[in-house]
Formats: sequence, C-alpha cells, structure tokens
Amino acid sequence: MGELDSPDGARAVRDEDAFDVAAVDAWLRAHADGVTWGDGVPHVRQFSGGASNLTYLLRYPARDLILRRPPAGTKAKGAHDMGREYRIQAALATAFPYAPPMVALCDDASVLGSEFYVMDRVEGHIPRKELGLDLDESDVRRLCTNVVDLLVDLHAVDVDAAGLGELGRGSGYVGRQVEGWTRRFRAARTWNVPSWDRVIAWLEENQPQDRGTCLIHNDFRLDNVVLSEDDPTRPVALLDWELATVGDPLMDLGCSLAYWVEAGDTRLAQRFRLQPTHLPGMLTRREVVEHYCERTGIELTDRQWTFYEVHGLFRLAGILQQIYYRYHHKQTTNPKFRSYWVGSHVLHRRATKLIRQAG
Repeated sequence: MGELDSPDGARAVRDEDAFDVAAVDAWLRAHADGVTWGDGVPHVRQFSGGASNLTYLLRYPARDLILRRPPAGTKAKGAHDMGREYRIQAALATAFPYAPPMVALCDDASVLGSEFYVMDRVEGHIPRKELGLDLDESDVRRLCTNVVDLLVDLHAVDVDAAGLGELGRGSGYVGRQVEGWTRRFRAARTWNVPSWDRVIAWLEENQPQDRGTCLIHNDFRLDNVVLSEDDPTRPVALLDWELATVGDPLMDLGCSLAYWVEAGDTRLAQRFRLQPTHLPGMLTRREVVEHYCERTGIELTDRQWTFYEVHGLFRLAGILQQIYYRYHHKQTTNPKFRSYWVGSHVLHRRATKLIRQAG
C-alpha cells in the first residue's frame, strides 16, 4: 500500500485542516492495539467528499484507518458530536453489520484540537458524482434497489435491543424537525438566499403525525455507501452516522430523496448532483418511494408523500446554508462551498413546485 494507490477521493490535506500526525499516532498506539499496523507515523490523506465533519485516511504500512473530526468555525448546537457518532456505530456492531468497525474515541481536545474517532476502512467502492464502475443498466438497477433495501433493513433494527433507545425523544419527531430546521436555517441565513417563509408556513400547516419510530440515518446517500469489490451491486457498509437518531422512517426517506437528482431534472439541478442517480437503470424518486413502501407495507398517497419530500428539500437547504455561512464569513476557504447559496434557490424552486402540485 502507498500514496499512489490511495482510495478514490483521498487527496492531500488542506492546510486549514491539517493536524499533528505524530500526536495522533502516539495517542492511537496508547489506546488501541497497533502492533500489526507497522512502524512509523501514518501517511495522511483527506477525503474531499462530504461537507460537514472532516474525514481522513491514516495509511499505516499494514493497515488503513479512517479518522473523523469536526470542522473549524461556527457549529450548530449539538452538531459534530464525535462521541455520539462513535457510540452509535459501536452499538450497531452486531445489530446492523453495515456499520464500520470502530477503533478508538478520543475526547481529549488537546491531541488535535477537538474530539475525534478512528475506525477501520472498509474495502470497496464508494459511488461519487459519477458511478466509477462499468455496469450495464440492469446492474445499475440492481445496485439501486439493493441500496434502498439497505435503508429498509436499517429501519428494521431493534433500537432497544441495540442499546440505542435513549436516542429517541418520544412522539412529535416531525414537529421537532420542522421547528428545529426553521430555527437553524433562519440563524444561518444570508442575504442571497430565499427566505423560505411560505414553504415553512406550509410545512407547519401540513405536518402529519409520526408514521413510526425507528433508527434513522438522516444522511442516507449513495456516496455514503460502500459497495462490495466482488459484487459492486451489493452494499457492504454505510458511512457517516453523524446525524443518526431515532425518529420517523418517512422523514429519513424524504431527506434521502432531497439529494436524488434524476436524468429529467433541470440543468441547474444537475450542477448540484452528488451521486449518479441520473444513470439509466436508476430508480426515479417516485420508484424509490414505491419500492420502499412495498417492502415496508406502508400505505401512502402522493399528497401525503409531498410533505416528506418538501421537508427533505427544506432541511437540505438548511444544511447547505449552515455550511455556506461558514464560507460567507471566511471561517473556511474551501472553494466547493462558494456556490452553495445557489443550491438554496434550486431546492426552493423544487419545493414550491411540489406544493403547487399538491393543491
């Protein structure tokens, strides 16, 4: 293993995101069994995907590890909780084998300036904006349905048996999400994005009762899924558990489909596509909902679904805005965040169109 064969997406560490590698290595070797890793400090690369927590590859001579830490700059209250993310995945070791194996959690901020955790790197392929695999249309469809089935399997986890019941706050999840994302969006809003006031009012007036309670991922996307090297239509791991909680499964599905850009979407929407959902063989958003409901036995009308889709779009706008706020106020210089304000307009247009169609 070496720098030349680093996993796809792993690049040189940005200066603003660098840390004391020797200090991290010393802490890791004191808190984990590193006898088989090989000598010396790891070669460190940074994954360019993602826009929230920072993710690094620690490449030892005989083992690859992944380090996750929060970004610099203003953070929403309760966000970027490394300990929470670590404990959720550790608890899922037997209940949901698609959670990556954990190695160690560091709550001593003096080591690299914040909490962080380290996990094993799961071998496989991660789809990015482009699939990066030579699959025909039938295999792409199989991959897509397998990924939706992965979400179904996640929602079937017994949260109490896994020791994660404490993540839930009881009924009212839908209302808490509408209120919370409204507050967060308005706190981070800049002059160049829509107010979203009419969409927010519609969400407040049309929110349903919770459809159920289960473990939800809250960032379920193709680029958070690792595909098998032997069968690239088969998921082997689900990454990025920062936002996972216990809540309404349809809210999770709606949040996932906010990222789902289809082949027939506008050219401007295609600019913000993060995953290869435009390919022939990929399910449309409607087909994803139909497949999910068929697998879970949930009955849902088109109008009922509109709430979950609109909320997912608004929530994604809030996420983009929190990230753009850091760029706007020069708390990060990452150029990929420069146009996130435009994304708010794209999402707002889609949300208002759905509301009009719902009548």
